Amino acid sequence: MKPMPEMPAPRTNPTYGGAFGSILPFAVFIVGVIGIALSGAPDERGFWPILLLALFIGLLLARDRRAYCETLIEGMAQPIVMIMISAWMLASVIGVLLTDTGFVEALTWGAGRLGLAGGIFIAVSFAICCLVSVSTGTSFGTILICGPILYPAGGMTGAHPAILAGAILAGATFGDCIAPISDTTIASALSQEADIGITVRSRLKYVLPVGIFALILYGVIGLALQDQAGAGRLAVQGQVRGLPMLAVPLVIIVLLLRGRHLLQGLLAGLFLGIGLGLALGLLPPERLLTLDPVAFTARSFVIDGIERSVGISFFTILLMGLVASLQAGGVLQHLVDFVGRKSRSERSGEGWIVGAVSGAVLLTCHSIVAILTVSEFVRMMGAKQGLSRYRRANLLSLTVSTYPFLLPYFIPVILAANTTSAGAGHGLPRISPLQAGLHNYFSWAVGLVLLLALAFGYGRRSDRALGKLDGRDAPARENTD
Repeated sequence: MKPMPEMPAPRTNPTYGGAFGSILPFAVFIVGVIGIALSGAPDERGFWPILLLALFIGLLLARDRRAYCETLIEGMAQPIVMIMISAWMLASVIGVLLTDTGFVEALTWGAGRLGLAGGIFIAVSFAICCLVSVSTGTSFGTILICGPILYPAGGMTGAHPAILAGAILAGATFGDCIAPISDTTIASALSQEADIGITVRSRLKYVLPVGIFALILYGVIGLALQDQAGAGRLAVQGQVRGLPMLAVPLVIIVLLLRGRHLLQGLLAGLFLGIGLGLALGLLPPERLLTLDPVAFTARSFVIDGIERSVGISFFTILLMGLVASLQAGGVLQHLVDFVGRKSRSERSGEGWIVGAVSGAVLLTCHSIVAILTVSEFVRMMGAKQGLSRYRRANLLSLTVSTYPFLLPYFIPVILAANTTSAGAGHGLPRISPLQAGLHNYFSWAVGLVLLLALAFGYGRRSDRALGKLDGRDAPARENTD
């Protein structure tokens, strides 16, 4: 089980203009990123200038600029940030290694033999990512492991690139929402003092129908938009020689299933891949490291992979600094206090739960931080209104399974778009974050189910029944709506 990251304790960091001054830098960031994304930003590097501008505006508005700078550094230096960046770098290197050793061509060969082309490959890719994300409990890890492999392979079978990228992101979202070892599941359950096993059981009725719907939708739309010419190229381009490299992702997944650290799994997979590549003659020795004394440069597949991860790494560092400054200003706490005064009934209480965590996740860009920010309010207000702890946990999890996997300025969406760079060597286009999020049919369907749950009370009664089993839930109010 992964430990929940602790939310940094609020610290006073007054700004000129009060709450407006605290929000303004983040508002500039959101407006700028959305504008760039709608204009077709090629990748997350296009967001760098906007983030720097937002940080500078925050500096100008800060009354204590030294404290502001220290807050930025504290946010950037969080252990979770370093873990993510290290994992992205290693995963990008592994993606280049698998491409160089012909693993993508081997998958293409296998898809051709099984007839998994175009839309069928998209549906299968979604299912594979669902299995990996449920097994590992990490959406980031699933995208990092599956994206660089499935995107090039699927694109070469005639699959629609943007829909394929969306399917990979959607499969990663599935496990993040339902896996017992997912940090989202753990945070939503434990923050409401709910049993994790019962929470997962109660969540099935929301998530499984959505997953089946998304699987069918990917198959139908993928078949309608597939490139028939691409499917016909399978027999020509596919080669079986890289198939032994399948051991690399398998070893990574097995290690994660056994509870090993993500970095341990990636490092083990990387060096296993290097050994296999050299032993089987799939990896030319000069790809390990080549020095050019005249030009004073070095070339390596490791360097190529790390360069691919620079964009999202620098974006994450700057974003976490901006989020830390927003938390330090106390804006999120004011939001929680405000909605706590507005809840009057069970239905309105559910609406405010969704509204509060929606506001928190949109402002922090981090699902777990958002859940922890509103957890005390949700627990106290939910108990007052007679809401089951499992209902509260499910509302929290369903909400943070929408925005962070749809909007183009959230890390999972940017990461999914970033992994499509693995298809460049095969003539495939790089997908923008806006396109990847747009085609995440699972999260769109989760949002619809969430609206049905709020409007018609779907799942409320069964969640309440589960809550009564452990005897800890308060009785429901007589007049709830």
